[in-house]
Order: sequence, then C-alpha cells, then structure tokens
Amino acid sequence: MESTISAFSANETALDSSSACYYADKHRDAASSEFDLTQRRAAAQVDAKGKYEPCLSERGIPNDVLAKLLPGDDIVELVEPKVSGGLGYRFVKRAFDFVSCGCALIVLAIPMVVIAAIIKLESPGPVIYSQRRVGKNGKIFNVYKFRSMYTDAEARGAQWAVGDDPRVTPFGKFMREKRIDEIPQFWNIVKGDMSLIGPRPERPAFCQEFEKRIHGWNYRTSVRPGLSGLAQVMGGYNLLPKEKVVLDLEYIEHRSIVMDLRIILKTLGVVSTGEGAR
Repeated sequence: MESTISAFSANETALDSSSACYYADKHRDAASSEFDLTQRRAAAQVDAKGKYEPCLSERGIPNDVLAKLLPGDDIVELVEPKVSGGLGYRFVKRAFDFVSCGCALIVLAIPMVVIAAIIKLESPGPVIYSQRRVGKNGKIFNVYKFRSMYTDAEARGAQWAVGDDPRVTPFGKFMREKRIDEIPQFWNIVKGDMSLIGPRPERPAFCQEFEKRIHGWNYRTSVRPGLSGLAQVMGGYNLLPKEKVVLDLEYIEHRSIVMDLRIILKTLGVVSTGEGAR
C-alpha cells in the first residue's frame, strides 16, 4: 500500500487542540486510524527508549521494535517541502537561539553543578554523555545529555525495556520525566548544531530504517533540528513516526517567528505537565 502526503495550507495551521483533528480530514492515510491507542502508545514507548538505548549503531534496531514503530506494510511517499523563512527570519532565529541559550547556561550554571554532583554521588561514571544524531542536511553531530543510566547498563540487561528500566538511575528517571537531562543541549544550540525550535534530531539508525518505509523522511533535515518542535507539542503519545514527520514538514513549510514563539510557549506547558512526545 502506498500513500502520498504533503503538508496542508498555511491557513489550516493552528497551535491549539483542534489541530490534532486535521489528520482525519486532510491526511487520512498518514493518520493510520486503523491503529488503536494501545499500538500508538507501544510505538511511543519504544521510541522514547530508543533515544537512550546504548550500542544502537553496533546492534541495530530489533525487528519487533521496528514493527511497533512502523505498524502495517504501507509505504509513505512524502512531498518535498519548500523551506520557508527568509534571511531576516534566519538571522533573528539564530540570534535568539544564541543569546537565550547562552544566558540560560549562565543562569543554570549553579543548578547544573548541583545536578552533576547528584549524578556523581548516585553512580560512578561521566556526568554528561554524547550521542550521535542526524543534523541539518544529514550532517552527523553529537548531542549532549546528563547521564541518566548506570555506566554498566548493558550488564543490567532489559534492552528496549518498557516501564521500569533497571538500567536507569533513580535520579535519571526524575531527570527524564522533567526533561532536565536535556539541559546540556543548550550548548548544542549555542554551537549551532541545533535550534530551540525545529524537527527533533533522530539517531542515524532510525533515520536509515524510517527512510525505507517513509520515502522523504530525510526532508526533515532541511533545517536545523530543534530542542522542541511542532510534533512534540501537538502530537503527544498519539502519533506514529510517519505522522510526526508530516508535522515536521508542515513546520518547515510555514515556520515563522510567531510560530516559533507559540511552540516555545506550548513546550513550556508540555514540560510542566510531563506530557508529550520526546
């Protein structure tokens, strides 16, 4: 089965609860209504685990995990988006990213030292770890996070575990719930690897597998990846990867300063409630 998807027109874009309903009307194939909430939550859980799973490059993604992330046998054909945002927008966006995240790192310096001390006291190992992600135009970069797993995670088993993962430290679980582990990514933004708002950067192994079934998945790398994005604030646990990418392309086609600010405000709400997709 093959379906073709393109982002919908700008006047159909809205950052409110009604936006989630657009799938049923505009992208019925992409919405995959045949998949129930249980399947969607299963996909969301393994997707979240995959963000942290060690040795992914060496071992690859298990077939049962891919079956949850890409249920069904359909092939999705995405329409290449036209990247919006002129020179003025890009300058303002980059300046805001640099200044806001630079100031955040200064303001959060003392809390980060406290977090680092707790991590070191709880278990031996580095405070921060890096992980390879796919950035703009397919460039591979290292994303930084506070360590939330024991350093001997592999010896503890439970690969791709759902629920209580014995490899995650108690404080690590708290950091993940509150998104605290992602604070070091402000440095990625200052460096220019990422932006505050954009499609979330994916791990190379996932990109390779998704492109096989979602033709045009890599279109989402036309812009800098973001710490948060439209898919994260609008989708929550109800979207499969092939649905998230539609929102990513929608953002790329219609991004603006106003849209970025709205997503930032929505992100603050998502973080405060602990909801949303990673």
